[in-house]
Amino acid sequence: EPLVSSLVSIQDDVRSAFGWPLEADMESAEALAAAIIGLEAASGAVARLKELLTGRSVAVLGAAVEVDQVLALPNDYLLVAADGSVGVIPELPDEARELAWERLILIVSDGDGGEPLEEAIARGIPFSLHAHGDNQDEWKNLLSRLERCPLLLLTHQCPTPIEGMHNPGGFTDGDRAACLLAALGVPDVVLCGFRSDKIGRWTGGTDPERKMRKLKWMDEVLRRLAAEGDR
Repeated sequence: EPLVSSLVSIQDDVRSAFGWPLEADMESAEALAAAIIGLEAASGAVARLKELLTGRSVAVLGAAVEVDQVLALPNDYLLVAADGSVGVIPELPDEARELAWERLILIVSDGDGGEPLEEAIARGIPFSLHAHGDNQDEWKNLLSRLERCPLLLLTHQCPTPIEGMHNPGGFTDGDRAACLLAALGVPDVVLCGFRSDKIGRWTGGTDPERKMRKLKWMDEVLRRLAAEGDR
């Protein structure tokens, strides 16, 4: 369940700002929920993630993450990658690279991470797969390649519950990852490579002007999340 309702209600504001219909989000989410019926990886995903995360510190890798930021993290931190930002791991020095793959517990994706996702898929890293109005082709493509995925958490951005899916709040892959960790009760989360003043190099194919607008919404989600944590 979401940590705070304003992290979910902001999704209505985002839809309004961009002129996106809620019906499209619903249709995509319901199609994804139907596509994974009976899929073992999706069963009990939240409980299994909670188990893996209990008592652990976590760093979320954002789209502007660089090698030095990952190397500066304490070795006991688990890693969660926002979609294509997982591409920073193959750039790490040999010893640190293998350790980072072992610490990578989840990739939060809406399906447009592209080439950087390939090694993670091959290694069987858990995924959180998100449905929104205009990404049905992307999530179908990604889902078809996740046969080896041991754990698959499905997320949506609709105000009403959808069976087999979760809405932790948030909007972009990065801030949704932070919301998800908060909803799972992780007390210590560090954000690496989150920039709203420029488009990160691990961002999927995008319209630059629209992406900058999206990053302002990401900032607002993170602001609300921080405010809730300070209470």
